Amino acid sequence: MTQMGTAATGQGSPADTRAPGTIAGAPAAGTAGTWRASIRRAIRNGSRPGPWKRGPVLAALALLLGLAMLLHAKIPNRMGNLGSLVETLLPWFGLFIPVLLAGALWRRSASAVVALLLPVTVWLNLFGGLLSDKSHPGGDLTVASHNVSADNPDPAGTARDLAASGADVLALEEITDQAQGTYEKALAKAYPHHTVQGTVGLWSKLPLSDTRTVDVAMQGMVGPLAEHLSAEDKAATPRALRATVATDQGPLAVYVAHLGSVRVNPRAGFSTSQRDAGERALGKAIAAEQNERVVLLGDLNGTMDDRAFADITSQLHSAQDAAGDGFGFTWPAKFPVARIDQILVRGMEPESSRVLPPTGSDHLPVAAGISW
Repeated sequence: MTQMGTAATGQGSPADTRAPGTIAGAPAAGTAGTWRASIRRAIRNGSRPGPWKRGPVLAALALLLGLAMLLHAKIPNRMGNLGSLVETLLPWFGLFIPVLLAGALWRRSASAVVALLLPVTVWLNLFGGLLSDKSHPGGDLTVASHNVSADNPDPAGTARDLAASGADVLALEEITDQAQGTYEKALAKAYPHHTVQGTVGLWSKLPLSDTRTVDVAMQGMVGPLAEHLSAEDKAATPRALRATVATDQGPLAVYVAHLGSVRVNPRAGFSTSQRDAGERALGKAIAAEQNERVVLLGDLNGTMDDRAFADITSQLHSAQDAAGDGFGFTWPAKFPVARIDQILVRGMEPESSRVLPPTGSDHLPVAAGISW
């Protein structure tokens, strides 16, 4: 019996390893689960939008960014001077491009990437020329300008730094009565000729003549300088002057101006009424100027991209745009975001334009080499 049982066992079929209750010929449970997962993935992949349909919001934002830069001159100023505010900050709109690009790559959106070509092209067309150094060596005359700040803790040190720049003609803005003597004493050796009219002054290595004030409509003055003046002085204190500099190549008309401050607040928006009134007055004075060669130096409290300066930019061109290296931002000194300190010329050729090292002021000085 033992041998027969052993033989029967040895001759029989292999032991069935299927789980109890499993029907012969049916796929294993693991295989069925794999098939179901594959079907679900296929359904998801089939319903997922393609790369051209992904990121429609990102694509729309890219197009809006490009159109805002392209059509900035069409943005109205009726509501809070929005157009001027956009134009003041226009170079910084380029920072939105890498942000949108990162979003497009994260979403794998081909449409958003293609839409970004518009703002990239517009930004490069507007500001690409500022990315290279356009300066040339030489120049017949070096001019400089600096808002020295009414709250400057070290006017003597500021004066020494400016004299060391080697400028032939130096314009200062925001000079207080308390600091005027300090500047005159510290600059006397390097600049034997000078004139101060109100809160602006001009120092020169070359003779000056025909100096006079220019009315830039500063009624109701506000800003740091206003804290140092009485109500009567605010209305009467000149903020711009005109002088003739005698050069070997002939007379040069030099204007120095400090236009009104601007403010940004939720109610009024971009408040520029003081500055804009001064700009129009200064534009009229320059238009009436008989000398063909003109230089405007000063803190204009605005960038030359702002449409509000059309009266000036239609007559003069920026030394920074023509011969600068980079954007040349000047304010605030600790982290400059805008170039509001300007050197503009007519009848002269800018050879170089640069921002000078910081002083005790909240503005950075600017200098330019110009030639005939």
